[in-house]
Amino acid sequence: MRVHTGDKPYKCSLCNKCFSYSSNLQSHKRHVHSNRRPYHCPYCGKLFKSNSDLKYHVRIHTGAKPYSCRHCLERFTFQNQLKTHLLKSHNEGTWFICHICQKKFSQSANLKTHVLRHEGVKPYVCSECPKCFCTSSEVKDHLSVHLDNKQFCCYFCTRSFSRKYAVNEHFKKCASLHGFSVNQ
Repeated sequence: MRVHTGDKPYKCSLCNKCFSYSSNLQSHKRHVHSNRRPYHCPYCGKLFKSNSDLKYHVRIHTGAKPYSCRHCLERFTFQNQLKTHLLKSHNEGTWFICHICQKKFSQSANLKTHVLRHEGVKPYVCSECPKCFCTSSEVKDHLSVHLDNKQFCCYFCTRSFSRKYAVNEHFKKCASLHGFSVNQ
């Protein structure tokens, strides 16, 4: 009945996300809030919470493209890429449309995050400062500003950055100073 009524009586005490079933809450806590990451990537050493997350990640290194379009020869690494391709190139599937601004999304999760931005809802709070975010991935990305770990380096000047987007922005400027053109 909860599936039909939308009732979600089980609330996560860490992020306030609600669930219809206690088993879903327990799974959420294990997957999202656990620091245990026993699966490591043999290519880059990155750690993962589940074997399925590792297998998903390894495709980036191997170039595997297990998802193929039934209308053309295109192949994709991830299922959501195929779904987006089918919508954009073959008009197959259903767009998720924002009821506020009419922007279209191929993934329902992306629409949900977009609507949260309209509503100003930011349920994810940084553990190091009072900043709030719409998604858990945004808060994870933000956490790097609190660390001295600067893992992203500029190829030209060897300056280091803690955030990928920051090194990308710097790299564009630095490349042009060294006479190179950087295409987006």
